Amino acid sequence: MDVPLWLALLVVGYLGVKLVRPPWWLIAVLLLGGFLLADSVLAPVIDSLTK
Repeated sequence: MDVPLWLALLVVGYLGVKLVRPPWWLIAVLLLGGFLLADSVLAPVIDSLTK
């Protein structure tokens, strides 16, 4: 069974928020930081490390 990455991330994120209860500012910082890292010069390095 093939599950799209966005669906898997959505489920993991939902369960993480429901079970761990992190503060909303931490979620916002992590999302914004990931978005900014994806458009930085470090993006190719991160991409090669995750593959």
